[in-house]
Amino acid sequence: MPDELSELQENAEHGAHESSLAPVTVTMAILAVLVASVSLLGHRAHTEEILLKNKSTDQWAFFQAKDIRRHAYEVFLDQLSVFTLQAGDQAEKLKEKYQKEMERYKDELRDIQAEAKKAEDEVGVQEKRADHFDLGEVLLEAALVICSITLLTRKRFYWAFGLILGLVGVIIGASGLFIH
Repeated sequence: MPDELSELQENAEHGAHESSLAPVTVTMAILAVLVASVSLLGHRAHTEEILLKNKSTDQWAFFQAKDIRRHAYEVFLDQLSVFTLQAGDQAEKLKEKYQKEMERYKDELRDIQAEAKKAEDEVGVQEKRADHFDLGEVLLEAALVICSITLLTRKRFYWAFGLILGLVGVIIGASGLFIH
């Protein structure tokens, strides 16, 4: 970024000597600000994406832990039904207790699975947002470079092309804000 700022300052000095290039240098300054803004949005979207991936992974790990415990209860109940125990009443109470626990875990598993899937969906949304910001950033950077070619060649075609590319970059970058 320091190199870009010094380059912009140098280009602005060229524009100061030749007033017909002033709009080009102003355009470049605006593009530089837009690049920084879209870049920041992209970094934040990627950070949010990572946080949501961690949340999703945690939910799936929680789901697995609960499912393992439910399965352990299921195995215990199977063992109780196979073996004959001296205290039949206590065995029935144990069966009842662990059957209720299994049912509770089944309900919890549905909720945990729904939360994990919701987090996965949110990751997908953040990925799309980040992709839009990244593409917008690339287009804005390219527009900035193409506009700077105008200062070297004095051909307005590059400025016009840079403006168009910059506009497309702004539209694509801004569209990331509307993805929910």
